[in-house]
Amino acid sequence: MNELEKNRRKIEEIDLEMAKLFESRMQAVLGVAEYKRIHGLQVFDKSREEFLISKNSQNISDPTLKEYYVKFIKDLMETSKSYQNRIINGVKIAYSGEEGAFAHLAGLKAYPQAEFIAYKDFGAVYNAVENGDCDLAILPIENSYAGDVGAVMDLMFSGSLFVNKVIEMQISHNLLIKETSSIEKIKYVVSHPQALEQCEEFISSRGYEKISYSNTALAGKYVAMECDDSYAAIGSIETAKKYGLKVAQSGINSSKVNTTRFAVLSRSKHTALEEEKNGNEHFIMAFTTQNQAGALANALNIIGVHNFNMRTLRSRPMKELLWNYYFYVEAEGNISSENGREMLQELSAICARVKLIGTYN
Repeated sequence: MNELEKNRRKIEEIDLEMAKLFESRMQAVLGVAEYKRIHGLQVFDKSREEFLISKNSQNISDPTLKEYYVKFIKDLMETSKSYQNRIINGVKIAYSGEEGAFAHLAGLKAYPQAEFIAYKDFGAVYNAVENGDCDLAILPIENSYAGDVGAVMDLMFSGSLFVNKVIEMQISHNLLIKETSSIEKIKYVVSHPQALEQCEEFISSRGYEKISYSNTALAGKYVAMECDDSYAAIGSIETAKKYGLKVAQSGINSSKVNTTRFAVLSRSKHTALEEEKNGNEHFIMAFTTQNQAGALANALNIIGVHNFNMRTLRSRPMKELLWNYYFYVEAEGNISSENGREMLQELSAICARVKLIGTYN
């Protein structure tokens, strides 16, 4: 046996071992995909990939081979992501409205291969995941112009789901009219209350009468199928295409940097691994205070002492208790750290109720 044959035989033996290791690796990848599916996490995790490439490259002693190894591990990760996408394709995501609603568009941005199921309102979306009909819920929590979405905050406070991801999406509102209509004929505009508020300057300047509807996409359907030429909807270009409407005027929102944040909720809570932490961790929680002077100040002081920077603080009335309120907080920092656990423990000692709603990057 010459040297060529010896080395070919050796490669065959190594390839056999690599095939067995590949199967073992992909079985572990399957477990990762299932975890991501139930927690609403995306397949691509840039920080995790960068960590693995850096860590594993240190195992290669030959500097010439190191660059080839990096290419090898990147190709392997692409194969892994492809397999994960196949597993996660079956995920069912609940949203409010119909195709073309901004929640639907936000969902497509994050989960392009998922199955999307429309529900009539926020409560129905939330319940669909709680009772197991869907895997994930996508709900709006805040708009950069109109502020928070109180109804969704109430669901997060009272319900059992966890936020594991937040999607930011720039929103451009458009005036949608029937093919037979013109902008001069419009007297009424129909849309979700948040959309109407985000376009208040445009609406007021033209003296239109506002009509609230449960969803922007459903408002487009209503105008297209049940209204005369004096009605217009406010919604997305996708809604116009779906219902045969035309865009009379685009970009009518008052703020040209109009952005909505959507929460992805699931039945399971995700806690980031140490290597996944990149300094961009955030968390959402809610708490109620004792009905006494200084109670809220004491709670906020605990958050501050532990160096968590609050980016959002809202008070919301508690439906079951008249003139009682809960407080909704979004803050920067790793709540899963020892410091975070200590903060939650201290809050629990002085607050009637503390609920960690979720964490996200």
